[in-house]
Amino acid sequence: MTDYRTWERRTPRQRLVRFTLGLLTIVVAVVAWTLLDVNYSYLTSSPEEFMDLFNRMYPPNMTYSGEILSPLIETVHIAVLGTALAIVLSVPVALLGAANTTPNRASFLLGKFIISASRSVNVIIWALVFVIIFGSGALAGVLAIGLRSIGFCSKLIAEAIEEIDPGQVEAVKATGANSLESAIYAIMPQIKPAIVGVSTYRWDINVRSSTIIGFVGAGGIGVELNTAINTFQWQNVLTILIAILALVVFSEVVSAYLRRKVR
Repeated sequence: MTDYRTWERRTPRQRLVRFTLGLLTIVVAVVAWTLLDVNYSYLTSSPEEFMDLFNRMYPPNMTYSGEILSPLIETVHIAVLGTALAIVLSVPVALLGAANTTPNRASFLLGKFIISASRSVNVIIWALVFVIIFGSGALAGVLAIGLRSIGFCSKLIAEAIEEIDPGQVEAVKATGANSLESAIYAIMPQIKPAIVGVSTYRWDINVRSSTIIGFVGAGGIGVELNTAINTFQWQNVLTILIAILALVVFSEVVSAYLRRKVR
C-alpha cells in the first residue's frame, strides 16, 4: 500500500497559535473601538457640515498670498536648521548607541536612552516646552524640531555604524590613531551615504512638522494658520493650506532627488 504524505507549511500547533493570535487581535480591536464611545449621530450630518465649510473656504483669497510668503520661508528655515542641529547631535549619540563603537555598557545604555527619550516625546510637546523657556518664535521651533529628530537620526546612523567594515577601523588604529581619529577617518567615510540619506529624509519629515508647531507659538506658517482659523477667515485658511501643500510637494521632490544622488 502506497503511503501518500501531504506537505504542509506549518504544523497544527503553529496554525493554532496563529489562529489564536489573529482572533485575539480582532477581539482587542473590537473592545478598543467599543470603549472609544464614538458618537455615530455626527456621521449623518458630517457631509452637510463639510460642504458648508468648503463653501466658506472657496474660493481662496489669493491676495493673501503675499502676507504668508515670509512665514512660509521661515517654516523652511526652521526645518533646515532643526535638521542640521539634529544631525550634528545625532552622530555622537549614534556612536554611543552602536554596539561596536560604544566605550562601555554604561555609554551604550546612555545612547539608547537618549534615542528612546527623544523619539517618545511628540514635536508639539517639545515646542510647548521651548516656547515656555524661550518664548514664542522660530528659536523654539528649531530646538523642538532638532531634539525630536535626534532619536530618529541616531537610531538609523547607529544601525549604519554597526554594519561598517571593522578592518578599516583596525587599519587606522594600527597607524597610532586614537578613538576620535578612528571615528573621523575610518567610520565617518563609511557612514557618509547613510548620514546624507537620513538627513534628506528627516528634512522632508521636518518640513511637515514645521507647519504645525506654529499652533503653539513656535513660529512658521502654523502661526498664520492658527490665527486664520481662530478669526474664522476661512478663505485665508484655504490659501494657507494650498501653500502648505505646495511646500510639502516641493520638499518631497527635493528629498527624492537628493536620495537618488547619494545611492
